[in-house]
Amino acid sequence: MFTRRCSVTVPPGPGGVKVYRPYGFTLVELVIVLVLIGVLSALGIGLFATRGAFSPLVASQQLASATLLAQQAALAGHPGATLTVAQTAEAFRFTVGAGTPGARVFEVPRAGASLSGASLPLTLSFTPIGALASGAPVALAFTGDSSYPVCISGLGAVYAGACLP
Repeated sequence: MFTRRCSVTVPPGPGGVKVYRPYGFTLVELVIVLVLIGVLSALGIGLFATRGAFSPLVASQQLASATLLAQQAALAGHPGATLTVAQTAEAFRFTVGAGTPGARVFEVPRAGASLSGASLPLTLSFTPIGALASGAPVALAFTGDSSYPVCISGLGAVYAGACLP
């Protein structure tokens, strides 16, 4: 009843034969798709109900991005080859090239998350080859509803998890 049909004449011989080929979707198929979308959205809405669950993840990703920017400044010979990590009452603050005219500040709302593992504010300097000037890895942990340990290796790579010896 709800399926549209298209008639095509196929001439296999004299007289030809009419063949009906359905196209489109039936009402049952459309209802099933709508029910599946409803179920998936009902299950997924809990993930987005609070920002606290994502704040540590977003902060760790922003740290990786700011570290990469500071490394690129070091490789380019720019004087702003430093990264300062700070925590205010409302946000995590990542400053690349603090004290230089081209300083870039990135902030991520804390939403109940905290940063541990090093005394803050933490300033990291990079050598002209992009490695940490101290040569030692830095272990940090962003903690909120979940915890995201992050390591900045002595070579300047940022990765999730504990620092390797």
